[in-house]
Parts: sequence; structure tokens; C-alpha cells
Amino acid sequence: MDIYKKNPMGDLVKENPYVGRGIVIGKTPDGSKAAVAYFIMGRSENSRNRIFIENGEEVIIKPFDESKVEDPSLIIYSPIKKHENQLIVTNGDQTDTVYDYIKAGKTFEAGLETREFEPDAPNFTPRISGMLTFEKGDFTYKMSILKSGDAQGSVCNRYTFSYPALNGLGHFIHTYASDGNPLPTFQGEPERVEIPNEIDDFVQDIWENLNEENRISLYVRYIDLQTGMIENRMINKNR
Repeated sequence: MDIYKKNPMGDLVKENPYVGRGIVIGKTPDGSKAAVAYFIMGRSENSRNRIFIENGEEVIIKPFDESKVEDPSLIIYSPIKKHENQLIVTNGDQTDTVYDYIKAGKTFEAGLETREFEPDAPNFTPRISGMLTFEKGDFTYKMSILKSGDAQGSVCNRYTFSYPALNGLGHFIHTYASDGNPLPTFQGEPERVEIPNEIDDFVQDIWENLNEENRISLYVRYIDLQTGMIENRMINKNR
């Protein structure tokens, strides 16, 4: 077993019909760019009724059809937000929690200490979060998962992973290990993935291998570490 293997994103998602929501953070092989990806999937009509919208450097999730919204509390939020040299990406409204803490001079971890998994029994969907910190022409990043410690949702287990950025390597964390009822939560460390030099190759590898019925939206951003220039790609199934 090669513990340092880097897997193509397609290999990690194509056999899983319900990955749920996923975050990938990493660095291109040539070392020139940071890469961030966020995607959502959905099984219910409420979950599938969503699109991504860009608002400057922020990404917002909105209903595709306002008339069909049943419960916006866990499906409408800003997954990507920036404060100064830090870029936050999460699968829920904890984006705002982390943003507020960072803006106040506090930490990523401190913000997430105030949150826990989603109150959607019996699934208790984990909250997954990431943050890139850019400095001196490079970056480091953190990833977090908050998940239930038992089937009753009586306790929250908190895991944080910190990484230096390595050329060609990324890490992938997602909400569900597979489809099921209740949905089985992601287990273990974030998975090691290949980050290609070209953004369109990365977009294609993710989108084409996500389950066609359940995939909803994908957003990918590459950031040039020397110039700060941003390249984005966004796919909305509902458009």
C-alpha cells in the first residue's frame, strides 16, 4: 500500500453514488497556483433546487426555483468567502462563523468550536470546512470535519488537519462515505488527490465522475501565487 499515492479525483468519486458535498484544496504540479474546488449533490427536490452564483470573490448558493423552496436553513449559504489573505470554503453557514472569527483576529479552530454537525437526524451530516492562508508567494491550508460521535447525535467530534502546500498534491474531504439511510459519514483523514496544472482538466475529472443523477453544482478556482490572478469555472446542472 502506497500511503503517499495521489489519486485522480475521478477515481475517488465515480464508484460513490452519493458523495454529498465535497471540498478539495491543493497546489498545481508546477507550483504556480493554489486550487480550490467545492461541489454539492442532492437527493431530495429541496436539495436539488440550487445553483451557485458568483458575487465578486464570494460564491453564494441560491434556490433555482424560489417557489419550490421547502426549508432553506441547511441548503442556502455562502460556501466561499475571502478575508484579506485567507480564503474560506465550507459546506454550510459556518463559512460566516469562520469569517467573523478571522476578521476579529481569532482562529479557524476557535470559530468551529462554536459549531457542530447539522441537526438533520438521523444523518447528522458533518460540517466540513477549509481555509487557505496566503503568505510570501505560497500558502498553507487547514481542513476540518465536525461529526456526530454516536447514532443519537449526543456529542460532536472535532477534527482539524493542517497542511503545507506541496506541488501536485491536494486533499479531499466530503460528507458521506456512500449512499444509505441513514447516510454513512465520511471516515478518516482527507483523501490525497492529484491536482492538474490545467483548471479545465480538474473540472472535467470531478464533474464527469460525480453521479449524474445526484450532482447539482461545481465550482473550481485557481489562484496564481505570484500575481493573485484568479481563474474560475462554475457548472450548474439547473442551468
